[in-house]
Amino acid sequence: MALVPYNGNVLPALSKLHNSSFEFRFADHHVRISQDWNKFGVAAVVWDAAVVLCMYLELGQVELQGKVVIELGAGTGLVGIVAALLGAKKVTITDREPALNFLEANVKRNISPDQLAAVDVLELTWGQGLQRYPAGGFEIVLGADIVYLEDTFPSLLQTIMHLCSESTVVFLACRIRYERDTNFLSMLKKHFMVEEIHYDKDRDIYIYKAVKLTTRRDL
Repeated sequence: MALVPYNGNVLPALSKLHNSSFEFRFADHHVRISQDWNKFGVAAVVWDAAVVLCMYLELGQVELQGKVVIELGAGTGLVGIVAALLGAKKVTITDREPALNFLEANVKRNISPDQLAAVDVLELTWGQGLQRYPAGGFEIVLGADIVYLEDTFPSLLQTIMHLCSESTVVFLACRIRYERDTNFLSMLKKHFMVEEIHYDKDRDIYIYKAVKLTTRRDL
């Protein structure tokens, strides 16, 4: 997620963003996630899209056992943490460098020491330094509320393209706020088969599943 510190007055509807932490129950674990809106802005907030994606993962609709997973724009790390708790073999949780210490603290708080070796917290700025990540090296790509800044769409798409093989499955949870958000889905559909697989009416959050279009051509 982008780092956007916030210095304005707190609107009542946004007051929950200034809570120092949120607590959840996922995968039979107590999960406590710290927030720091004043220091890191949107990168350090538990957004509804992350919660909805975690709830969807917990339903067992996504096979995580033994999978190699990466989360993009992780922010607080909730989604990646839950993926690890649900049995993923290896989880790489990524965000921009300034957020990593905050992100890593949440990971260490919620992942037991014997599981920490299976979780990496790494810097990833979309579209940059992608050679540090194996091309097509992940079985599942997760993203919660990462589709919101139009300027980042080309680099986000480039990053997803790099990380995915033809067998990789991408899950994106987002609220469709503006027409530009659907523009990213249109960009994605040029390279992936995309389908809406879940809608949380109460939170107005969609989950999309995407798989790379095959490059093979039938004769």
